[in-house]
Amino acid sequence: MCPIVTPTYKVNVDGHFSACCVCRCFPSLRPFFLRRLVLMAPFLNKRDLQFQLFEVLDTAQLPERPRFAEHSREVYQDVLNVAYNVAEKYFANHARAADVNEPHVVDGKVKLVPEAQQAVEAFRDAGFFSAHHDEELGGLQLPWVVMQAVQANFQAANPGTASYTFLTIGNANLQREFGSPEQQEKYLLPLLEGRWFGTMALSEPQAGSGLADITTTATLRDDGTYSITGTKMWISGGEHELTENIVHLVLARIKGAPAGVKGISLFLVPRYRINPDGSVGESNHVVLAGLNHKLGHRGTTNTLLNFGEGGETIGELVGEPGRGLAQMFHMMNEARIGVGMGAVMSGYAGYLASLEYARDRRQGRHASNRDPQAESVAIIEHADVKRMLLRQKVFVEGGLALGLYAASLVDDLNTGPEEEKADTALLLDLLTPIVKSWPSKYSQEALSDAIQVMGGAGYTRDTPVEMYYRDNRLNPIHEGTEGIQGNDLLGRKLTQANGRGLQVLLGKMGADLKAAEQEGELSDIRTALQEAIGQCAAALGSLLGRAAELGPDLFLANANAALDMVGHTVVGWMWLRQGLAAARALPDARGDDRDFYEGKLHAARFFARYELPKVRTWAELLASADPTTVEMQENWF
Repeated sequence: MCPIVTPTYKVNVDGHFSACCVCRCFPSLRPFFLRRLVLMAPFLNKRDLQFQLFEVLDTAQLPERPRFAEHSREVYQDVLNVAYNVAEKYFANHARAADVNEPHVVDGKVKLVPEAQQAVEAFRDAGFFSAHHDEELGGLQLPWVVMQAVQANFQAANPGTASYTFLTIGNANLQREFGSPEQQEKYLLPLLEGRWFGTMALSEPQAGSGLADITTTATLRDDGTYSITGTKMWISGGEHELTENIVHLVLARIKGAPAGVKGISLFLVPRYRINPDGSVGESNHVVLAGLNHKLGHRGTTNTLLNFGEGGETIGELVGEPGRGLAQMFHMMNEARIGVGMGAVMSGYAGYLASLEYARDRRQGRHASNRDPQAESVAIIEHADVKRMLLRQKVFVEGGLALGLYAASLVDDLNTGPEEEKADTALLLDLLTPIVKSWPSKYSQEALSDAIQVMGGAGYTRDTPVEMYYRDNRLNPIHEGTEGIQGNDLLGRKLTQANGRGLQVLLGKMGADLKAAEQEGELSDIRTALQEAIGQCAAALGSLLGRAAELGPDLFLANANAALDMVGHTVVGWMWLRQGLAAARALPDARGDDRDFYEGKLHAARFFARYELPKVRTWAELLASADPTTVEMQENWF
């Protein structure tokens, strides 16, 4: 018996795969390993991204709006092609290297793999830091949905390095919304030019998601600036040498401010002070106290920062005192959609890798073939492998549809009909906790299936899927855990404006259900979605009607079930929308396009038959206000 179960590969010091031997006993494995591991695994399905943007969404119609009048579908496609090329050449090429050689401190400075510097410079040179901003700021005025599709390329190729750009864009967007003209001149423009990077510094060692308990303080100075003192924990991108400067958005409490969230203000705090001419000056005494060693996303520095250590840290107040958390939520809500999209793309990359492996790997025969001499088949021909691939497909393509739909609502809110903006804002608010949490959770299930499809090979570091699995595990945690998102959905978003957001959502779903009535191919997904909507509405009606009787603790006890219930229903709607676009295109489709649309329709059926029935269980749990978790006592564990 051969002692080598699978081919053995080593990772060089730079993180790239190299084959040290390929077992002759398993020649069928050789094509996958050589093509996909020594080179790189696929990370994006460009065809699906085009489908989502231009066939499911009306992105090609956005140039009818004045802000996008100079654009066209061809412009958007060219931008996406540039993004893919930059992601493939400069980001995907060092994803494993950044994972193996995580950031570390040398002579007081954080050292990254050199390819990270080349990647962010390529991103900057392509103009992506400012692409969605006004032309006078150097931007292209790209729609946010196109910008999210651009970011998807980098999140799929290398989420660790992409995080630096993602955080900088979010920081700049907040400054654009709330910064004074003087602050924007001083801080925003260097960020849009990619010369400086940005972070968000919220959490503290004693106060993770409980921001009401932060202790970082701000003391007013004679010149109107503030002296910042305190410690921030889990700050992604908090220290590096990729750019001239780092601009931190810091939550702190002005001395004398009230306790709780009403006493929190927001400050711009640069790593280095800024000279009157705009150049970088002396240290602002933002001191790296340590790097956190992470399960995944290892290419992104994650830091413990001390403000005011060894000297005074000076910051500038953004907006009004006491409005810090409300302002920071502008970036956090944007980041939550971005986290959901990042989760989708990690899951998508894993799906594509396992799909390619399943097509190449030959093992076993059909159950109906009992001839031991018959040639083995590719494992993609086995029903259970198809099941696992279908689960991955519906989770990642459904999540992608959801994330891009939410991004399109941002465009509608900014440039759509004025009379619809109030409803659009409520719908976006309602969907945001789902967009953040559903892909984070179900992409992890997809990645688990990807490892299972690849068997022993999937469980090794010789394949990229185990890295994707580790990378994605962060997404259910940061920008608010699933529990926080569940409480947000059930405790706030479903009830605000007397439940108007839910009514808007139900109206949108109803319109698409009606539009699909004439498409026989969609009967399964239509029926299952209608049932899920009814179960959701009944459960929420029962629970909300008893809110006062139950009290806050019991009312929110099963908020996670609400998140799953509404999330699955919303993603079922996303599959109805994809199915409707595919059914309309199918009659004229040929070749690969026909296969693509047939695949969409079959995936919609799978979601209807395998996933939407789960809504009933969550609905029953929610409607009953089950007290099991509340009644459990600490000493019983």
